[in-house]
Amino acid sequence: MIDFTVLVLPGSFASSVALTLDILSAAASLAERVGCAKPRWCVYSAEGGDVQLSNGLKIEAKALPKTIRSDGSVWVIPGLGVDNPRAIMQLFTQPEVLLAMKALQGHARAGGTVAASCSAVFLLQSTGLLVGRKVTTSWWLAPLLQRMEPRCMVDADRMVISDGAVVTAGAAFAQTDLMLHLLRTRFSPALSDAVSRALLIDGRQSQAQFIAPAMFADGNELIARLVTRFELSLPNPPSVSVLAAEFSMSDRTLSRHVRAATGRSTSALLQSVRLSKARVLLETSKLTVEQVAERVGYADTTALRRLMRKAMGATPRQFRPAVSD
Repeated sequence: MIDFTVLVLPGSFASSVALTLDILSAAASLAERVGCAKPRWCVYSAEGGDVQLSNGLKIEAKALPKTIRSDGSVWVIPGLGVDNPRAIMQLFTQPEVLLAMKALQGHARAGGTVAASCSAVFLLQSTGLLVGRKVTTSWWLAPLLQRMEPRCMVDADRMVISDGAVVTAGAAFAQTDLMLHLLRTRFSPALSDAVSRALLIDGRQSQAQFIAPAMFADGNELIARLVTRFELSLPNPPSVSVLAAEFSMSDRTLSRHVRAATGRSTSALLQSVRLSKARVLLETSKLTVEQVAERVGYADTTALRRLMRKAMGATPRQFRPAVSD
């Protein structure tokens, strides 16, 4: 019996694969010290043999069995080396990927848990495993995932989301957060904490601090214009009604378009713009926190602190360690 089945696909991010195996190896070496069983794992691919990863690296993997039975392991899919819609759609035409999708469906039908980060979340989407679930992925791919599977709820702010038998994580290096989460829930918090300390991994709960709102547009002209409009109008952004009139549509139609394109409400998109601008000012200017809050349209610093802590998991002081907030 194994605890983790690491499913590697051609073109997977070499760093994401390596992080998975390094964290499991560290956990195995530290388990006895914290009184835990050692995690066991195996690396598989659809056909076995050498699997070509990103940047010319390779890894040897076993071939998935022809018949998938419930073995109690969590299937972990490291991030894939694709970052745009065309590459994602082409991925699902590859024979090895189609075999992996079939195996994933078999594992899920048998009651197994699946976990994926970054663009590998789209592999779960393609097999229908995200329907009705709350999930995350790389924040710049979140709008695309929401459009491809409108029956799930995509939260781009979160680093890791566990919803039943499906666990998803953000961009490629969120694989560290994903693996620490799995160790914490499958084994113990003590083991996860020991690995985190040994490898100097900081716990992260949110992707929000890394988000660049303009990238939510993803080729959508309306969203690009909205983000620009918000950025140029701070600290006094227009209301939804004013924006709707500017774009010659009703409030409801505008909100529907924003939700369909980004998975967010219009007010949430505005908040992302405000917080992104606030972070830039905190990091690059000598403005006080009070002045930054005023520049982005918050009535006082309390609102800015509260929203930064909720969305980014950090306070203004953490963005400007030399300046008191």
